[in-house]
Amino acid sequence: MSAIPPIDLTQQFQSIQDEVGAAVMQVLASGQYINGPLVETFANAFGAYVGTSECVVCNSGTDALYLALRALNIGPGDEVITSPFTFIATAEMISAAGATPVFVDIDLSTFNLDVHKLEQAITEKTRAIMPVHLFGQPIDMAAVMAVAERYQIAVIEDCAQSTGARWGEQQVGSIGHVGAFSFFPTKNLGGCGDGGALTTNDPAIAESARVIREHGSRVRYYHETVGINSRLDVLQAAILQIKLRYLDEWNARRTAVAEEYERLLAPIPGVITPQTIAGGTPVWNQYTIRLEAAAADGAVRDRIRQHMQTQGVLPMVYYPLPLHQQPVYAHLGYQPGSLPVSEQAARQVLSLPMFPELSLDQQAKVVYSLKEALVQAVH
Repeated sequence: MSAIPPIDLTQQFQSIQDEVGAAVMQVLASGQYINGPLVETFANAFGAYVGTSECVVCNSGTDALYLALRALNIGPGDEVITSPFTFIATAEMISAAGATPVFVDIDLSTFNLDVHKLEQAITEKTRAIMPVHLFGQPIDMAAVMAVAERYQIAVIEDCAQSTGARWGEQQVGSIGHVGAFSFFPTKNLGGCGDGGALTTNDPAIAESARVIREHGSRVRYYHETVGINSRLDVLQAAILQIKLRYLDEWNARRTAVAEEYERLLAPIPGVITPQTIAGGTPVWNQYTIRLEAAAADGAVRDRIRQHMQTQGVLPMVYYPLPLHQQPVYAHLGYQPGSLPVSEQAARQVLSLPMFPELSLDQQAKVVYSLKEALVQAVH
């Protein structure tokens, strides 16, 4: 058996290559590669899938976060509450908009923001909460929205890893004031390059985002605000339009893979499998376990990972250094131990290979290599 990668995009492409090839050739033959009807068709389809009246597609999930912040007029002097245990883009765009990220510790069982700690972080400068549905696991949006409504602040859902996940009967990205999605190739709905989308039920937010993504312009060469160039190109829209039709099927396969991992890992001591909270329907962009042996020392986790790699299994570590400990945010003054749960998670997490086409034999090999690595780490 060949090496098992964290994600294998080749199998997915093989299953739809004829459709994708035809769509790409049609775009190339059209001579229209930026904007146009196909982009709007995909935007409308994606908004309908998420369940919002408005969808603004853009160049990346990172830009979607930035557009959301700008459209809500969040900037210098404002604070936005978010998670320290996520990819840098979440906090980076808060900073890019001129606001200040305020980090709240996570719940160790879900890796998402601890909703019980939200209120204590709110100040007179707080303008928004930016919860992250990390690894495809939805946060308790009922609790988040209750806090936001109590303090009259906005909610921007970071849905980069969670397309298709639900809280209750609603898709993530349709519950807060704005949702931000990524179409990076490794996402559940991934393109063949960068791409993103902003979803909302507020036409004013959508219109503002559209203006900002087009250099701050409604009419060509007339600019009413400082904007950016953030357009989803037509090739990506064509590919994503095809993939969207298969998304629920692929997410169902991811769920089956997660259930098999749970069954295989249950008898292994020292392995803590991801927890799903009542009310949430995850989509497993990653399947991330915690290793008890690494609770005090992340080097133990790294040795386990290295041993698995020698066995042809390639797990990943998301994220080895929480955002509040990153050099770029040293000026915020967070000290070691200030967000202890995030720091513990960073030492313990290990994401096993996860993609819809992962076979039972491959999963068995992943788990066997993990068991062997755990023995090596202990001894």
